[in-house]
Amino acid sequence: MRHFKVVFEPDGKRVSIHEGATLLDAAARVGIVLNTTCGGKGICGKCAVRLEPEGQQVLACQYTIHQNLTVSVPSASRFFEHKILQHGIDTTSAVIPSIYKRYRKEDSTEQIYGIAVDIGTTTVVAKLVNMATGQSLATQAALNPQSKFGDDVISRITYAQTETRLHEIQKIIIDCINDLIDRLCSQASILPEQIYEVCAVGNTTMNHILLKLPVEQLGRAPYKAFSLDAHEVSATDFDLRINPSGNLHTIENIAGFVGSDTTAVALAVDIDSADDVTLVIDIGTNGEIILATNGNLYAASCAAGPAFEGARITCGSRAVKGAIEAVVINGDEIDIDVIADDAPCSICGSGLIDAVAVLLNFGVVEPSGRFLEPGKIQHKLPESILSRIIRKDGQLAFCLSYDQITGQPSVFLTQKDIREVQLAKAAIRAGITLLLKKTDLKDSGIDRLLLAGAFGNYIRPQSALRIGLLPSVPIERIHFVGNAASIGAQMVLLSQNYRSKARELARRINYIEIAYEPDFQTVFANSMAF
Repeated sequence: MRHFKVVFEPDGKRVSIHEGATLLDAAARVGIVLNTTCGGKGICGKCAVRLEPEGQQVLACQYTIHQNLTVSVPSASRFFEHKILQHGIDTTSAVIPSIYKRYRKEDSTEQIYGIAVDIGTTTVVAKLVNMATGQSLATQAALNPQSKFGDDVISRITYAQTETRLHEIQKIIIDCINDLIDRLCSQASILPEQIYEVCAVGNTTMNHILLKLPVEQLGRAPYKAFSLDAHEVSATDFDLRINPSGNLHTIENIAGFVGSDTTAVALAVDIDSADDVTLVIDIGTNGEIILATNGNLYAASCAAGPAFEGARITCGSRAVKGAIEAVVINGDEIDIDVIADDAPCSICGSGLIDAVAVLLNFGVVEPSGRFLEPGKIQHKLPESILSRIIRKDGQLAFCLSYDQITGQPSVFLTQKDIREVQLAKAAIRAGITLLLKKTDLKDSGIDRLLLAGAFGNYIRPQSALRIGLLPSVPIERIHFVGNAASIGAQMVLLSQNYRSKARELARRINYIEIAYEPDFQTVFANSMAF
């Protein structure tokens, strides 16, 4: 199968993708979230883009790629563009929000910037925002350096039991944010002194560590937060390398295991305005679920672990250069998309979900998750697929790519990797099942399913449905909303009105402790099967 390069303007983002993929698929690969109100059926017309230089307008969800392309994406076709303008920042009417006005008194150059930070358990994402226009100017991301204390929140809570260790782990995340700020300033050619506000979101543990609040109570029942409130502190007091008169603002948490990042997601997707049954799933190391039904809002958390971030997977990695990000069936063979069109050296979360779905479709892996010996597979496999079934360290594995020089397997999935995927997807699926059960809903009752998170935007819904990660809903009900937590942080960064709305949402959302449900273990075990 051939691959083609697509360039998206004015972002300047590039992707190499397999022939026959849609422009919507390609946009998702580079983090551009398009309006797909109709679920990609080509009815609403809201994902319209232009093919350059001809200027031909096409629907991204319908246009398939058969050549190299340059595509122009207008603001009206971007899912979140209108939300950033809703707070009143409009360059045509020169309306200045109160937060910008506060710093405008100190800096008459109008070069006033802010930073929106999403502190994930595994990844930290920072966006540089023009406080006058609301425009996002640059984005940088880094591995959360706290990972050295453990790849889950419980490990970090355990480590940060003393004041000395809490200070140590807090300084590490501050240093990480400062490094991202330096990179953003370099990218946009501005000075750190021109940054006056930082808005940070994260799960409750990340929030507490950032603010240097006690965390030991988060690690034991009833898992209560020390503080659910928003906080505003001096940047100088927290050693943030921005203007000395600037502030750090954090959004309200919802509960011990549902933090300000979930509040930000709820804000970004207008969850309180939903007039249908809407389920939002933010897939990450800590999966969060939000449900809107009959005017009520619910939230739950599930510890998915870092498998979808590439951790604990033999050849796993984050979405970096050389990582396999998609696996598709191409006749009697498989084809892969690799980030930066480089030689494949690892596999990231989206590729992992695709690969497991492909193995299930070929019958190489049973619904139980067990690799089948080639001689026990009931139907005849193409030789090209059969030859990919190998052994690694005494266990069956499936080769996704071979080293171009040695011919040896370079990226493969083992039985252990399949089990890690099962554990991660079972945690999320069990959380969804129990939350729906708590509200007397079934999968069929979900009108809209929104996939959030930087990772969620890259998942192919067909593969997620195939492995049972998502509820059984028609594919057109599934919509991608990208890193909604980051968007919510950007909205709160810019607007006092959105700060008030975030506070109201955090108080209104009912938290359901999934692990306390009497049938949790049974539901979790049942959710292991593909």
